Amino acid sequence: MNWFGFGFNGFGQIRPADASEQVTCKVKIPVRISDVCRSCRVTGSWSSRADVHHTDCNKFPFSAGSHVCVSGFVSGSSEEDCRSIFPESQGCTDALISERYLTLNFTDRVECWEIQHTQNKLVWKREQDLSDNTGPSVTLPLVSGGYVMPKPPFFLPLCSKLCAVSLALGSEHAVLLTSDGTVYSWGSGSHGQMGHGALTSQEEPQVVEALWGVPIKAVSAGNWHSASISMDVPNVSEISKISCGSRHTAAVTGTGDLYTWGWGHYGQLGHGTENSTDEPTLVDYFPSHRMCVKDVVCGLWNTFVFAVPKEQPPS
Repeated sequence: MNWFGFGFNGFGQIRPADASEQVTCKVKIPVRISDVCRSCRVTGSWSSRADVHHTDCNKFPFSAGSHVCVSGFVSGSSEEDCRSIFPESQGCTDALISERYLTLNFTDRVECWEIQHTQNKLVWKREQDLSDNTGPSVTLPLVSGGYVMPKPPFFLPLCSKLCAVSLALGSEHAVLLTSDGTVYSWGSGSHGQMGHGALTSQEEPQVVEALWGVPIKAVSAGNWHSASISMDVPNVSEISKISCGSRHTAAVTGTGDLYTWGWGHYGQLGHGTENSTDEPTLVDYFPSHRMCVKDVVCGLWNTFVFAVPKEQPPS
């Protein structure tokens, strides 16, 4: 039951649990990440990684309850100690990390902290509407009344009639999923990333008509592309999880296999090479180690995977 990482490791975002393993800038084969317990939500940016711990972790007995650990390039950290608990995160329920900011979601508020600063600096805060607890459960970047951005003005409102349950932010566009499985997108369409059949921009959420009538259960957004999972008739090859990096994509099947495709220059596809591919390709590491993949999260140039041992067949 471990998190693994591969891809760009220029700032120590992928720190192997086995200290004897060589730490390189390009991690081309999945390695088990140190000090990441099972009950984590992992998010990544280009130079950093944030782990949201929701239960006590044996590695940090002095820090009970929910908290965030940040790895990689953070102002004030050293190469030898590039992972630390973010002290202002105690009690948070969720977090997202970008190059400059760490966004923390609490039950009663949401905060944005500047982490590339001589000291952690609170730059924005918004109280949560505790009366608004009748809608579906959501995760960052969605918050009460709208969503948060990793740059000023930090908060943008959303129409409550959209009934948003998930929101994915690309570098210049957003993809939203509603409770009835409808997909909306807006922002820059310069590379067709919004799915509207044009390369123009859209300031307000617009239905992706190509998916109209196809119930969707998950969305993700990369720099210049987007991905979604439809609610197909269940079968052994059904896609259960999907995530977009800057220029690569990863998907988990219902049988626990991981497929990746796209740009592979830093080994972020996990195939042991720096090759890119247009075809979804199985990451052999996990089946060869008899592991079942449960979740995948793409950073911009790397990939993080949660996997567990496969159940042994009865003798």
